[in-house]
Amino acid sequence: MTIDDRVRVGDCMHAGIVSCSPDAPLGEVARIMGDHRVHAVAVADVSHGRPWGSWHLVSHMDVVDAIAVGRNVTARQLSGTEARTISADEPLERAAQAMSEHAEAHLVVVDPAAGYPVGIISTLDLAAAYGGNQRWGAPNPTGVE
Repeated sequence: MTIDDRVRVGDCMHAGIVSCSPDAPLGEVARIMGDHRVHAVAVADVSHGRPWGSWHLVSHMDVVDAIAVGRNVTARQLSGTEARTISADEPLERAAQAMSEHAEAHLVVVDPAAGYPVGIISTLDLAAAYGGNQRWGAPNPTGVE
């Protein structure tokens, strides 16, 4: 079974970005995740010259790891390298390839023309789409009725 090539990343992403400031403490990052029921929070760094800055992600596992060892850190300290991005008009299969190739659970989705962030796509979004979840109103990704 394959994903229908008409399905695009933009069809299956979560629109909008749940974010926090780089200086947000661990407790605030955890609260944001819980309040929004998400597994990743974007950390915006607007000091890199781009109008929307660069984006880093803090995952739920980053938060759990910090809690487990008693680290009281900020979002900046929790977030790793700059988040990988993918264009909203890319085929959904390309997102799966990028996640698999780079062992990433989340990708920041960017507007194809302007390059600014418009959403996040996760491994769960991919699994739901592959399983035929029509939540997004996208074409049936497997092509099977």
